[in-house]
Amino acid sequence: AFSGGMRQRLQIARNLVTGPRLVFMDEPTGGLDVSVQARLLDLLRGLVTNLGLAAIVVTHDLAVARLLSQRMMVMKDGRVVESGLTDRVLDDPRAPYTQLLVSSILQV
Repeated sequence: AFSGGMRQRLQIARNLVTGPRLVFMDEPTGGLDVSVQARLLDLLRGLVTNLGLAAIVVTHDLAVARLLSQRMMVMKDGRVVESGLTDRVLDDPRAPYTQLLVSSILQV
């Protein structure tokens, strides 16, 4: 049996074998412990950069969104409430729902 991180890596390899230009990642680090998440995120960033891939990332983790995304959309109830460059959306949220999401991030 493979670990959660290894299963994620195998799934990524299966998806990349066909040479796609666009990959869709739905909660790519969900269910993984923090150290495995960090290694997987480094792998994903490297693959996107080195292979010239475009990626659509669906996540509830704003840190993952910031790390993997140049642009982002914030959705509520199936509707886009805010979109733009990731750093701008997260550093200066304009929509009330985005402000609520950003304010809920634990500060350490």
